[in-house]
Amino acid sequence: MNTALQWRRHLLDQLARGLGLCATALGLLLLVWILWVTLSRGASALGPRLFTQITAHAEQGGLANAIVGSLIMNLLALAMCAPVGVAAGAYLSEYADRTRLGTVLRFVNDILLSAPSIVLGLFVYVVVVLPMSRLSGGSVSFSGLAGAIALALIGLPVIVRSTDEMLRLLPSTLREATLALGIPQWKLVVHVLLRAASSGIATGVLLALARLAGETAPLLFSAFGNNFMSIDPLDKMASLPVTIYQYTNAPDPRLHTIAWAGALLITLAVLALSLLTRLIVHRHAIRHD
Repeated sequence: MNTALQWRRHLLDQLARGLGLCATALGLLLLVWILWVTLSRGASALGPRLFTQITAHAEQGGLANAIVGSLIMNLLALAMCAPVGVAAGAYLSEYADRTRLGTVLRFVNDILLSAPSIVLGLFVYVVVVLPMSRLSGGSVSFSGLAGAIALALIGLPVIVRSTDEMLRLLPSTLREATLALGIPQWKLVVHVLLRAASSGIATGVLLALARLAGETAPLLFSAFGNNFMSIDPLDKMASLPVTIYQYTNAPDPRLHTIAWAGALLITLAVLALSLLTRLIVHRHAIRHD
């Protein structure tokens, strides 16, 4: 082989590796910078008061009602979108695969996956909040339920996409062997395929939950917020992202510190979900090795 051609390929390979290494280093540097700023500005507000006091006490309070509200709405949203998302993903993979309907549904799901969250919040405001307002006598009926519906619409396409992809990665021999035993298609999907892809599906659900944890815009048009403790899904409900947004716009620097503490809590929660996802994937890989 021509020596000049070898040197050219070697230089291009080293250049590509160098550019990739620089991009990786830049991404890690920005990530460490963000984590350091969040930790340094929010750590001072961490303490028992942050988890026991409510936001009605302003600078003397904490984030107890926002933490509880976020947990309630995220869990409600997950309960709404996870079963529907898994079922829809299974349908796309096993019943509508390589069909015109499947192509259309995947295209619509991709559009919903990339849709701005504020658009989904406005949709829930028109479809859920305003009709509930008319039923309640005219006052705007923001509620935790509406917030959960908005979050469910955001998490649904993530779960549909991950379930579809995980099922399509399973070997076709698994389907052929099961059907050869005379097992119906629905039993193949429920008892064989979903179990075989359970770790990947769980990973998609956790990633969807991690995305929901930091959404602010849709909650402004659905749950709105509440300075007091509320566990009633039909009442206005506080959340960490909305509280952070409100406190960062306040002139008091003490409220800014509490907002940074809330951002730190969300960051730690997302980090914990990411580590749990990696653990599930790692255990699944060991089990199949």
